[in-house]
Amino acid sequence: MNSQNQKEKDTVPYTPPKVEMRVPGQRGPNRMMEKEKPIEGKKTLMRLIRYFQEEKNMVCLLLGVVVVLVICSVYAPKFQSNAIDRIAVGEFSMLPRILGAMLILYGIQGVCTLLQGLVSARLSQRIVKKMREDLFEKIVNLPVRYLDNHPHGDIMSRMTNDVENISNTVAQSIGSLVSGVLTVIGTVAMMVYLCWKLAILSCVTVIFTVLATKYLSAKMRSFFRSRQLLLGQLNGTVEEMVTGYKTVVAYTHQDQVIEEFEKTSDELTRVGIIAEIFGGSMGPVMNVINNIGFVIIAAFGGYFAIHGQISVGIISAFIVYAKQFGRPINEIAQLYGQIQTAVAGAERVFAVMDEEVEDKSGTHKMEDTKGVISFRHVDFSYIPGKQVLYDFDLDVYAGHKVALVGATGSGKTTVVNLLMRFYDIDSGEILIDGTNIKDIDCGVLRQNTAIVLQDTVLFSDTVRNNLKYGRADATDEEMERAAKMSNCHSMIQHMEEGYDTVLTQAGQNLSQGQRQLLAIGRAFVADPKILILDEATSSVDTRTEKRIQDAMVNLMKDRTSVIIAHRLSTIQDADYIVVMDQGRIVETGNHEELLAQKGRYYELYMTQFAGNAT
Repeated sequence: MNSQNQKEKDTVPYTPPKVEMRVPGQRGPNRMMEKEKPIEGKKTLMRLIRYFQEEKNMVCLLLGVVVVLVICSVYAPKFQSNAIDRIAVGEFSMLPRILGAMLILYGIQGVCTLLQGLVSARLSQRIVKKMREDLFEKIVNLPVRYLDNHPHGDIMSRMTNDVENISNTVAQSIGSLVSGVLTVIGTVAMMVYLCWKLAILSCVTVIFTVLATKYLSAKMRSFFRSRQLLLGQLNGTVEEMVTGYKTVVAYTHQDQVIEEFEKTSDELTRVGIIAEIFGGSMGPVMNVINNIGFVIIAAFGGYFAIHGQISVGIISAFIVYAKQFGRPINEIAQLYGQIQTAVAGAERVFAVMDEEVEDKSGTHKMEDTKGVISFRHVDFSYIPGKQVLYDFDLDVYAGHKVALVGATGSGKTTVVNLLMRFYDIDSGEILIDGTNIKDIDCGVLRQNTAIVLQDTVLFSDTVRNNLKYGRADATDEEMERAAKMSNCHSMIQHMEEGYDTVLTQAGQNLSQGQRQLLAIGRAFVADPKILILDEATSSVDTRTEKRIQDAMVNLMKDRTSVIIAHRLSTIQDADYIVVMDQGRIVETGNHEELLAQKGRYYELYMTQFAGNAT
């Protein structure tokens, strides 16, 4: 779609950006960052929790391990208290048994801690795997309009950075959150059992903890969300610069690119520092509050012991319980920054998941289709109020070769977008063999239509698989015949591994002309009823172009062909030429008829004949 965006950039929509990144060489609306409306944090957390429902067995195992761990951690200080009291009164007979029980409890606690980490890691990876698959499935089913309007780097950031943040946070915090809650409950219960007065005094610190957490979390949320948004913008900037690197260098815009990058990077650094300051302050603040709790226990515990209300062992146990009570709160506080990052990332991930998928409705299977195409009074606009096509009427007969010509932005590529159902029309109808394309199964429509774009898209795979991408069930004989028809068979044979040669970096090791030949060969393999060529020969030399034109004569037999071309020399033999201007058809006819009219086509032809660009 990038080539289409480039050629009709004045008609393709974009959303007003929050931050505009002007990177020389980037094309179309993908330069813009749309302002996001994040989901509320609580709703996002609840939605994350739903992913745990599919891993009930793993969750139950984790809960079991955590329960055993909490029981050991809660009862161990009680045994320690008994041991101290025995020593204080000089009773040593039961001491070995008490110490042995403590050793067993701490041993079980260590094993359970290890199991908790292992089970948490496995659970987090399985949950994030499901989330990653859901996100990728959503992305590949999004409408073309969405991908045209959103920076590709930002979408990739959601798949990589945001999902990875969720994975790390779940792995590190899920066990701590569960065990922390149970530990607090068990510890408080044991403290009340030993001395309810001292327990109440110890829990006073909880009030300070809640107030501090509420205040700091309110400050942190917006900064962590902004940091994730800026990180996506930064990735988009890098992706755009790498994509358009040759253009950046050719126009010596390195300094401007660096300036734009540093601008976003500086803002990311500023927001990141503030977010980390608030996130990092949670732990120290909690430590100060816990230390206040130790002072309360020491002062009042000593008072109660002097008056014979508790023993020295209970004071010792309370100190351990107070630390044990504060530990999970501290851990949660220290993880809060990561949790906020994960929630901000989850908001961005769910924002994509909540987008409407492409409308692929339709039941007609195009059986025995002839390829007759009809546009009936079609109006279309990318943005409401900015119309691109006006009352577009066109009939393309089966097996005919129709060419669309006109200045950039006249609406040629838009016609192809509508025919492929990349976009839906505003009014009118598009028919194939008399059937509205909205009633045709979208997958079937595209299987019967092959398209070759100006900007070639190949994949990091073998030449064989790239050619068969158009039709996976094609035989090797059909593939080689198509390669010969597209004049790329001899080129492939000269490769190191022939058809099994792996294209590195999506074919970047090939020339533009070679990649174009492979793309045309892929269209030949697809064996379509309808063939669309969008400046398909613009990147090949004149000699190769002539060979392709000769091969296309055979290819286009019994096929309906729609050709978009600026080089009028490539479409002189077209059965029908449609001249477009500002979304309207201004002239129609064959090459000779249009030249005889001496209208818009004649002007275009004479301008090219004179050697000037149109």
